[in-house]
Amino acid sequence: MNILVAVDLSDASQKILDKAKTLSLALSAKVWLLHVTESGPNFGRFNVGPETVREMAAEEFHEEHNDLQKKAEDFRGSGIETKALLIQGATVEIILKKSMELKIDIIVVGTHGHGGVYHLIYGSVCEGVLQSSSCPVLVVPVHDRT
Repeated sequence: MNILVAVDLSDASQKILDKAKTLSLALSAKVWLLHVTESGPNFGRFNVGPETVREMAAEEFHEEHNDLQKKAEDFRGSGIETKALLIQGATVEIILKKSMELKIDIIVVGTHGHGGVYHLIYGSVCEGVLQSSSCPVLVVPVHDRT
């Protein structure tokens, strides 16, 4: 069995990783940890030159790579066969594409529980994956609501 776990590397990702670890141990599954990074750095109103932008993007990419590798090592330490993937692009499209390429049996994603206005402006990775996935999707709530 193959499980694709999509994480944004925020503090909330740990809840997703915990559920995915429990699931993968119960199913003796191989895990693919996936983080999709933005297509380019978004520095808003900062007026930075191209070299500075490239350097900042490279540093961020390197930090994300190291963080993802540490999370994969944690899974491997639990005896779970794990591969880490850091890919640049559109999040929903990359998750769906990789799920097909890797013959994924279940996708694990999180939901931050943002409201309707947020989704109108930014969209929702969870909703995009749910609407278009050809395999089951486990949605893990990561918000702190009680």
